[in-house]
Amino acid sequence: MRIAVVEGDGIGHEVIPPTRDLLAILRPDFEFFEVEAGYGKWQRTGQAITDDDISALRNADAILFGAITTPPARDYRSVILRIRKELDLYANVRPVKGTGVDLIVVRENTEGLYSGVEKIEQDSACTVRCITRKGSERISRYACGLAARRRTLTIGHKANILKSDVFFRDICFAEAEKAGVPVRECYIDALCLDILLHPSQYDVIVTTNLFGDILSDVAAYLVGGLGLLPSANIGENHSLFEPVHGSAPDIAGRDIANPIAAMRSGSMLLAHLGDHGSAALVDQAIEQTVLKGIMTRDLGGTAGTRVFSRGVREELERLAPGR
Repeated sequence: MRIAVVEGDGIGHEVIPPTRDLLAILRPDFEFFEVEAGYGKWQRTGQAITDDDISALRNADAILFGAITTPPARDYRSVILRIRKELDLYANVRPVKGTGVDLIVVRENTEGLYSGVEKIEQDSACTVRCITRKGSERISRYACGLAARRRTLTIGHKANILKSDVFFRDICFAEAEKAGVPVRECYIDALCLDILLHPSQYDVIVTTNLFGDILSDVAAYLVGGLGLLPSANIGENHSLFEPVHGSAPDIAGRDIANPIAAMRSGSMLLAHLGDHGSAALVDQAIEQTVLKGIMTRDLGGTAGTRVFSRGVREELERLAPGR
């Protein structure tokens, strides 16, 4: 297996290398190769990502991705949005799991307000929110597939205001009926509150691009913050795994970033490639490290990024001796 590694910017340089090390311990057969992309590359070369970089990512069996700072140029498009679009990574899967919480936000990943159809004029700016039948059908089918193995599906939308959400909601209901999945609906603004008040009532939630981004960030509060949330970007032929958090330039280089989100993204990568045993070992090593009281500051601990990462690695070596 060839795994592309994109550290990106900011704390990506601190949380992705220890994650790669965990994967290398468990899967010495993996071939890792670096792809540079992001703000640092843009500063040096004028391009945050090139066509050759996209080709390299396309040729990987999976991608481990850090976090990108978007260049400040007015017309520059986000690197991760370009990758999602060009590799057709249509399903963004964001599990939120902790004490009393076990839900998954399934976010459509290639259209809606993040599709890049925009223009800025002197006195106005316009972003087109395009929702297609193809995009709505395949993301709802993906969510229904997860819900069929779990419990229920909730459709998050704003159909009381947006006609495009009426379209999206109706397609999701139709797909849920075909799949025989119990389904309900909720306005996205109410859902952002109710998920905090009654998290145990939710299982799989499917929604559109921007709404899914916001909702998963809100849900992070339930488990300790963005430093703990992993994600997968899944397409028919490609997959990318990244922490939900951004590049966090304000804390970059200070050895205080929480690497759990990146490590759990690595666990999702292993599971996606069929190695569920190794994925479980990564999750167990993280859990055992935290139970020992080794935690980063955002969780109330005193450990830095390097100390915590070393603790997880030691736990993994203990759990999987000889690997």
